[in-house]
Amino acid sequence: MTQRTTGHHTGADSADNRRQVLYWRLLARLFDPEEQATLESASLAVVEDIGLPPALLDPQASVDSIVQRHPELAGEFEGLMVPEPGPDGSNDGGGDSDGGDGGRRGRAAEVRRAALVSKVLLNVFAPSSGTVGAGQLQRWQSDAEWLERALGCKPGELRGGRATPGAAPGTARGAAGPGVSPTGSGGRAARPDLSRLIPAIGPELGSIEADLVKRMHLREVLADPKLAARLTPSLSLIEQLLRDKNNLSGVALANAKALIRRFVDEVAEVLRTQVAKATVGELDRSVPPKRVFRNLDLDRTIWKNLTNWSPEEERLYVDRLYYRHTVRRTTPSRLIVVVDQSGSMVDSMVNCTILASIFAGLPKVDVHLIAYDTQALDLTPWVHDPFETLLRTSLGGGTDGTVAMTLAQPKIAEPRNTVVVWISDFYEWRTEALFESMAALHRSGVKFIPVGSVTSSGRGSVNPWFRERFKDLGTPVVSGHIRKLVHELKTFLA
Repeated sequence: MTQRTTGHHTGADSADNRRQVLYWRLLARLFDPEEQATLESASLAVVEDIGLPPALLDPQASVDSIVQRHPELAGEFEGLMVPEPGPDGSNDGGGDSDGGDGGRRGRAAEVRRAALVSKVLLNVFAPSSGTVGAGQLQRWQSDAEWLERALGCKPGELRGGRATPGAAPGTARGAAGPGVSPTGSGGRAARPDLSRLIPAIGPELGSIEADLVKRMHLREVLADPKLAARLTPSLSLIEQLLRDKNNLSGVALANAKALIRRFVDEVAEVLRTQVAKATVGELDRSVPPKRVFRNLDLDRTIWKNLTNWSPEEERLYVDRLYYRHTVRRTTPSRLIVVVDQSGSMVDSMVNCTILASIFAGLPKVDVHLIAYDTQALDLTPWVHDPFETLLRTSLGGGTDGTVAMTLAQPKIAEPRNTVVVWISDFYEWRTEALFESMAALHRSGVKFIPVGSVTSSGRGSVNPWFRERFKDLGTPVVSGHIRKLVHELKTFLA
């Protein structure tokens, strides 16, 4: 009895050691891509001993290529990292962790799982450095899809921001709590509950993909419709497309436009929800209400005619009807959006172009859009279509706001009915001259809103010289999440 128990613990220790070897190799590779000879040789021995292909340890081999050569592994990658319940549906494990064949099988399964998990994580989170080719990007995207499957999500679900943690097809799924869940196979090693972590993985995958796109020949990808369709629209990708659009043609240009359109539509949907409650104008009581039945104010009519009530007849005699005012003021509020399109303001440029188009769709608002660096461009004719507007921008260059002010000033017909939103980091060439013209607008009655950043994250820097002077002027810089700017504009338009 004693002999058998000792032997069992020796086997358990061996399984634990082999699993630790694989995870130590994983950590070493994640933080240092250089090969560690001892860990590599030990890992190779473990992989061969448990009957897995040595290709799992090859950094250049994609999960797709391994599955093609070893189709039986496809089912193991599916739902690989999804917590599983025990046989009784609880989180108490599926077998005897201290002895028996179930415990040994469970530990062996955990070693096998460690090898497969390491492969997926390394391929996704430790991509190759240096210049990236179209084939490398395609392999990474495929590996990212395998990671999504391993986490119980559909391919593309995490990077699309719609992740709902759950079991992948054909895998068991339990009610994972805030702690850990056992393997369900009899082993004592516990699987962590990833339900809270999964939604945070999507942005990380998007960041890695954006970095790969930066390091690759983008035109080569855009020329391939299948590869271009798999790109995830992101701000960094849109920035690259806008910078390189003049060098694209044919299929590549069409694919670039499709990506920009997808990104614009996704952002517009979010911003449109925030703007949805903007008012459409106050009632104009100077215009008599139209005397039609649908405008009849029944409550007011009864109240005003109560003196004509006849108790004997139990009747109310009405000698005057009252109607609701429905005409709203039609004088539009003029919104002039001036956007710095220099390289440091790309995020704001994209967000504000889309935001301007949404406000331009409101019946009470007359929107004008100006973009500038060292030259200014009036984009008002295309303000209703942010896609066309962005295609006409030219990112980069210096910053001279005085040229934009020259375009903006003639557009101000009624100062007290005009708001000027100026988006920039305010690192300007003609500092004094620009600030004086802005102060003059403010003194004339214009609602002047200086904006330091309108990013999705809220990050951004502003020239301290301008920040202090705007504060003294009584027009502090709006800097932060784009919701702040939406709130300011809705307040003005109310």
